[in-house]
Amino acid sequence: MKISGMRKRPSLSFEIFPPKSDSDFGGAAAAADELAAMKPDFLSVTYGAGGGGGRNSAEIAGRVQKTTTALAHLTCVSSTREQVKAVTAELKALGIENILALRGDMPKDGVRSSDYTYAADLARELSGDFCVGGACYPEGHPECETRELDIEHIKMKVESGCEFLITQFFFDNNVLYNFLYLLRSKGVNVPVMAGIMPITNPKLIKKMTTMCGAVLTPKVKAALDKFGSNPAAMRQAGIAFAAEQIVDLLANGADGIHIYTMNKPDIAGRIMGNLSEIFKPLRDSGI
Repeated sequence: MKISGMRKRPSLSFEIFPPKSDSDFGGAAAAADELAAMKPDFLSVTYGAGGGGGRNSAEIAGRVQKTTTALAHLTCVSSTREQVKAVTAELKALGIENILALRGDMPKDGVRSSDYTYAADLARELSGDFCVGGACYPEGHPECETRELDIEHIKMKVESGCEFLITQFFFDNNVLYNFLYLLRSKGVNVPVMAGIMPITNPKLIKKMTTMCGAVLTPKVKAALDKFGSNPAAMRQAGIAFAAEQIVDLLANGADGIHIYTMNKPDIAGRIMGNLSEIFKPLRDSGI
């Protein structure tokens, strides 16, 4: 099913990443199966950078598609048009109808594609054959000079065929609400799924916030300082914080919740277990 055709709101989705090597495939496949069993609206599969990661991305996405809707990520910054055609042909053969069109990280060797400059270029090419989604950063893309230019780039993605957006993770819901106001004021009216990252691994969270420009709020910093040296306590605090964040988002009419699982289905399951009597009635009523 195409994500754009799903009627239930708010949507629920999880993200998983493929193994970097073939020897790790079993663990990622098992995590995908467990997440799919929770019956999300879709399960997104990140795009492995070259080698086994790239091959395994399609294989994991195909596995997901057999039991639920798969959203395959596809990057273009270092890809030729012929390479993109080969990947999309493989995805289509696996029955996958949804792609998240991404520029991707800049290649370390500095060699960029001559066929694509922005994710919008990829979205334009895929639109029609696939339901295309795009990424967005509530706190602004770390490489973008101004917020206004960032919003224009997002608008360009939507005008190029993106039918929904998924945000980078954030820890202050007011940041998202202000971001949505800016988007809507510029005529960007597609569904925006809110990305949630459980703060269960202090080292990983600090690394990822540095990479993507997300701000650690005083509340999150306090939790990391207090519980960071106690893995069990940090895990429990992270699950509680994510659930609290989602409750507020749902109460304020979020289009969807997208959980960055880091291939930890047990954590995603605990979060959703805490929300069973909150999330389900909203979806069943179509509110």
